[in-house]
Amino acid sequence: MGTRFLLALCLVLLILGFEVQGAHVPQQDEPASPALLTQMQESLSSYWDTAKAAAKGLYQKTYLPTVDEKLRDMYSKSTAAMTTYTAIFTDQLFSMLKGDS
Repeated sequence: MGTRFLLALCLVLLILGFEVQGAHVPQQDEPASPALLTQMQESLSSYWDTAKAAAKGLYQKTYLPTVDEKLRDMYSKSTAAMTTYTAIFTDQLFSMLKGDS
């Protein structure tokens, strides 16, 4: 279950929530009132909090200490390598700009 699945699930829940809310509200020709905007913001906030809680629950269910350790090790090694290559690139760039042969 990747982030795409979680994003798709959140979007489906959001659309269904709006459909359910809109089903029992009669159509009005008036412009949107601040109360409606506040209600929509609260609804979006609620859906976002629900999605975050679900994602956190999934993460905690599938948490594996060995995988976490490997990811941390991979991150530290890759950042060390990038630091080295960035320093080499910067040195080469300064050397080219300065005109040293």
